Amino acid sequence: RTDGTRDGWRIIAGGTGELAVGLPDRVLDQLRRLGGDFGGFAVDRLEHSLQAATRAYRADRDDEYVFCALLHDVGDLLGPLNHADIAAAIVKPFVSERNHWMVEKHAIFQGYYYFHHLDLDRDVRERFRGHEWFDYTAEFCHEFDQVAFDPSYDSLPLEHFEPLVRETMAAPKRSLYTK
Repeated sequence: RTDGTRDGWRIIAGGTGELAVGLPDRVLDQLRRLGGDFGGFAVDRLEHSLQAATRAYRADRDDEYVFCALLHDVGDLLGPLNHADIAAAIVKPFVSERNHWMVEKHAIFQGYYYFHHLDLDRDVRERFRGHEWFDYTAEFCHEFDQVAFDPSYDSLPLEHFEPLVRETMAAPKRSLYTK
């Protein structure tokens, strides 16, 4: 509409703020929905996410990195053909540009481990060689994503990470809708 008013848009912004307050609950619910969906893997998608986050946590990665490890595949059910884009969009307001890039590109980098089995180019990540965050993302996939399909791994429960999700999502670091 072109006839909006300042008061009207402040009401809408207030509603958006209320929606943002519930975002951690919706993200946690979406993570829970990954439970029971194995997609051919030895562990379900929730366990995979918990393993990646637990491994990052136990490797003393910072909270933002652990948050990204937990949410890197949160888009699996909503966008099986572009899950990394969905996860990256969710984490973007709350994380550094480097961690956002890692989440956004992780599916391409993860392909190194299996694309060749599907007659795809396992080296597609090489188009990013030389990027300042290439090694950072390759390490995430090697150390925390690729290995997180172990049915015997002792992952921390989602409840352990709930405070981290809530704290990280409490205040955006960057957003079109904040000053």
